[in-house]
Amino acid sequence: MFNNKNVLITGGTGSFGKNLANILLKKYKRIKRLVIFSRDELKQYELKKTLDINKHSCLRFFLGDVRDKQRLTRSLDGVDYVFHAAALKQVDTAEYNPFEFIKTNIIGSQNLIEACLDSSVKKVLALSTDKASSPINLYGATKLCADKLFISANNIVGKKNIKFSVLRYGNVMFSRGSILPLLVERYKQKKSFRITDTRMTRFNIELDSAIKLSISCLQKMKGGELFVPKLKSYNVLDLAKAIDNKNKLEIIGIRPGEKLHEEMISRIDSLNTYELGKIFAIIDPLNAKLIKNYKKFKKMKPHYSYNSFDNKEYLSKEELKRIVSKYI
Repeated sequence: MFNNKNVLITGGTGSFGKNLANILLKKYKRIKRLVIFSRDELKQYELKKTLDINKHSCLRFFLGDVRDKQRLTRSLDGVDYVFHAAALKQVDTAEYNPFEFIKTNIIGSQNLIEACLDSSVKKVLALSTDKASSPINLYGATKLCADKLFISANNIVGKKNIKFSVLRYGNVMFSRGSILPLLVERYKQKKSFRITDTRMTRFNIELDSAIKLSISCLQKMKGGELFVPKLKSYNVLDLAKAIDNKNKLEIIGIRPGEKLHEEMISRIDSLNTYELGKIFAIIDPLNAKLIKNYKKFKKMKPHYSYNSFDNKEYLSKEELKRIVSKYI
């Protein structure tokens, strides 16, 4: 799909963006142009060395911010596909700096939509988070708003051949801000584990799986879907015990804006949710053509909720140990 095509990744120097770039370069040898769009010049410098820009002539590094619509428009010249990974994501930071998150996650998303509509882009896949479902924190609220913007953008494309969809998934293991790197750091420092609440559960997805899922969704998207993968859950206490079940625990309490359990499909969303094997698709109720395409799939029952606590699939102790062994 990506051979002889131009691809742009916003947030291209983040943990997701740089690993997606690496996989695209390895899997699609004839990719025409791969644009890394990010605002951090140091991370771009470091990524250039990692990816070996001399070996991959298709690589382009574009310094810019999604808050700057003019810069986005310039970067999208000739681009076919966009992976939108740029975002501010620290939950507690968002509570104290709300408008900064609004400017990047909401206004930045609208800037990208308008820039794509003014270019030759064919598909845009925006990455979202489980915190966007029934949000209780500012970060989740900004991502929910961004999700709505991308889905609604399909209603204003006119005669242009462009599609917008969203992929929502849980915390990526060992990503910036997730619990695993914090636990591993304290383990290596021989300090007690700090747990906010022993009842807390989260959805699990590893980075490679998230990237493969993103590529798959961009390939299959028709425009207007919000994709949700079926993931296993884990209890944060079990995760800590998988690292060292004899280490002492400190219960520090839930942080501002934090949920006890995460959710990816709310009871309201279930009214427009279809099951597609290993993935769900929440369909825009205003998109009659898209609804017709998905009628052949199983529709979820009203009041269905997909959350990390009621999830039928949990990581076993052995699976948790296998995961943490990669990082300790």
